[in-house]
Amino acid sequence: MSTAIYSHPDCSRHDMGEWHPESPARLQAIEDQLILARIDGLVERREAPLADIPAIGRNHTLEAIALVRDNTPTTEGAVYPLDGDTSLCSHSYQAALRAAGAALAATDAVIAGSIANAFCAIRPPGHHALPTEPMGFCLFNNVAIAARHALDSHGLARVAIIDFDVHHGNGTAESFRDDPRVLMASFFQHPFYPYTEPEPQTATCVNIPVPARSGGDVVRKLVTEHWLPALHDFKPEMIFISAGFDAHREDDVGGMGLVEADYAWITREVMTVARLYAQGRIVSCLEGGYNLSALGRSVAAHIKVLAELE
Repeated sequence: MSTAIYSHPDCSRHDMGEWHPESPARLQAIEDQLILARIDGLVERREAPLADIPAIGRNHTLEAIALVRDNTPTTEGAVYPLDGDTSLCSHSYQAALRAAGAALAATDAVIAGSIANAFCAIRPPGHHALPTEPMGFCLFNNVAIAARHALDSHGLARVAIIDFDVHHGNGTAESFRDDPRVLMASFFQHPFYPYTEPEPQTATCVNIPVPARSGGDVVRKLVTEHWLPALHDFKPEMIFISAGFDAHREDDVGGMGLVEADYAWITREVMTVARLYAQGRIVSCLEGGYNLSALGRSVAAHIKVLAELE
């Protein structure tokens, strides 16, 4: 078995404007760093299909889906603002279907055993998208859609979602607030966008707020003391990762201090849990990360660990 990268050219056609940090250049930066790290030919490449509406509808209302579909401009170059920082261009709905489709196809392949794990190099990202509406650069919640697919289509009893984006994955938390089948574990800079109050910690909600300028020492300590005990108690049958890299110290969108070695360490710890309880099954989906060099280097470090290349 191998590690596969799922993506599609449509994901680079979603463009919210030259000023926007969530830009098509992010995927090219990842590709460039995979080449520089000499791992681009050591992982399998798979094309993301289009997600079907019933699969997206497991996590989003039909009104939320229609909000994206029906407001996607038909004219090349036109932009439709959904909110102050989330817009649609003529390719956005197709890109969103590809992003969710990548997560779904990766889930199918990992559960089938044709690959060991997967990284979805996709945009738009997803973890802020609420069941009822898009927000925060996100249209559909790719990880939440894939997690529901694993539970409802494949019959898994327990899945975990790990989120290491600098922002709180409020859409994911809202999606599974009352679902005992899903453990969410994250850290996030607080106070910071989306300015939601941290949830009380429970057996299935281990979302840890941290102050700005927190570095790898803080994050490794909270993973060791909070995430890992919860994961061992929960014994997930599959793990999904909301892989945002905007907690990197070079990323001006956030204010934390992680480096590539920290992302590699987190990935190794998650893989250890996956081997113990989940047959190694992991699907990781790109979320944030806006300094192009730091993003590319961090994704390369993440994939190296997933593919056991270091």
